[in-house]
Amino acid sequence: MIKRLFSAAVEGISGYEVQVEVDARPVEDTGRISVVGLPDAAVRESVQRVTAALTNSNFFRPGDLMVTVNLAPADIRKQGPGFDLPIALALEMAIQTNYRDVPESFKRRVPTGLDSWCFVGELALDGVVRGVRGVLPLAVAARDAGRTCMMVSPENAAEAAVVEGITVYAVATLREAWDVLVNPSKFSPYVLPDDVPPLPAAVDFDEVKGQPYARRAMEIAAAGGHNLLMCGSPGSGKSMLACRLPTILPPLTQEEALEASTIHSVCGQLPRSGGLLSYRPFRSPHHTISDVGLMGGGSHITPGEISLAHHGVLFLDELPEFSRRTLETLRQPLESGTVTISRASGSMDFPCAFMFIAAMNPCPCGYLGDPRHRCRCSPADVVRYRKKISGPLLDRFDMVIEVPPVDPASLLSKPDGESSAVILARVMEARARQAARYAGTGVSCNARLSSKMLRQHCPLTPPQQQMLLDAVAQLGLSARAFDRILRVARTIADLAGCEIPTDAHLYEAIQFRQFESQLRG
Repeated sequence: MIKRLFSAAVEGISGYEVQVEVDARPVEDTGRISVVGLPDAAVRESVQRVTAALTNSNFFRPGDLMVTVNLAPADIRKQGPGFDLPIALALEMAIQTNYRDVPESFKRRVPTGLDSWCFVGELALDGVVRGVRGVLPLAVAARDAGRTCMMVSPENAAEAAVVEGITVYAVATLREAWDVLVNPSKFSPYVLPDDVPPLPAAVDFDEVKGQPYARRAMEIAAAGGHNLLMCGSPGSGKSMLACRLPTILPPLTQEEALEASTIHSVCGQLPRSGGLLSYRPFRSPHHTISDVGLMGGGSHITPGEISLAHHGVLFLDELPEFSRRTLETLRQPLESGTVTISRASGSMDFPCAFMFIAAMNPCPCGYLGDPRHRCRCSPADVVRYRKKISGPLLDRFDMVIEVPPVDPASLLSKPDGESSAVILARVMEARARQAARYAGTGVSCNARLSSKMLRQHCPLTPPQQQMLLDAVAQLGLSARAFDRILRVARTIADLAGCEIPTDAHLYEAIQFRQFESQLRG
């Protein structure tokens, strides 16, 4: 008799149900186990893990069995070790049912009525159940397929329990898994803690000395979700400012937390403390990162850094040091909020709606315009360095600012700026205005406004239109930059509590693009 259990697998960042079918019958010669259904190497190796785990867990495993394991649907490649647990349980059920010569000391009661269960877990050789990647989308897939119970390792339990409609059982060993199925009433399901506190902020904006202009730009960027490029000498505080940006960003909504947590779960980067992400992601890859590392891909298509930054911040320090080709791949995802990875094995769409924050030096040596250091770069060196950032990529920034050197005397002074909590309160008020204004449109912040919506929610008087056209012409900006100035002006007005941007708001928004003309040369 064939034994069938249900499991799940991940394709991209979405889960799908997998049926684990096991057929075991005695043969006259030495038996063997084969796995079919497009298994990858990790799934094929489950044969050795499962047989050792059964033996070391004191389950009966005769040597004269012909075992066939089928993973359906058979037309999708199965990856990872998460099928170990359902294969082991189904195999032991098949042995207990089909093998007549089971010794009395090894006979066990066979559980029934398992159609409502989903099983996911890797097995150690001693029968310990280990955690796997991507349990969050797997739990969603199990629920959508009509399963009401899920069995996972203790380290995956909190991740699975955040999905409503699924009762999660955390099992530490294969023996415990069998006991739960035989006597479920004797075991309590996993209960997610009522309150998982967010990680405390280790940094604060009140640690920044001086730089009122850059601090103001950071506040506007946080309030509207805008992209920001900072240019300044080494030690001027660019990285310090960027690392403190998450402390003034609004917390994730439930929907945002689920989307971001799903991506981190698939990549194995969801905190083991449990539950969904409680803070916005902040990703800061090194400039040696490859196209695949940044965008996603690989032989088994997985999300890259831009998707791990979904609903958070992607910070690229030393921007010109990144490969020109790698930087140019950012252009389309920055506009659409999604990235499509196409390979011979298939095509995947990953979400990547993030704030793009970047920092760079004004020249190769870093000291152009610094009154305390002499710049040793030739004009040609400076032009060549800045040309690494293309015009189309510069257009993707809502604000391009210069961060001046810090006065050494200010380093010994007491903090003169506001704390992150004070700034966050203003940011939250501005975001609340945007949420009320764009309710039901699918737009979460000003940076995501389409051109049509921008004209509707940011009307300009004829004098304001002329002022903006003159500024665009003088600074040599593109039509895309024109819209980005309006979006920033809309955010500045929200911070000021104004329904319609005033001339002062437009002037300030234009000011945040003035340095761009210098970078373009």
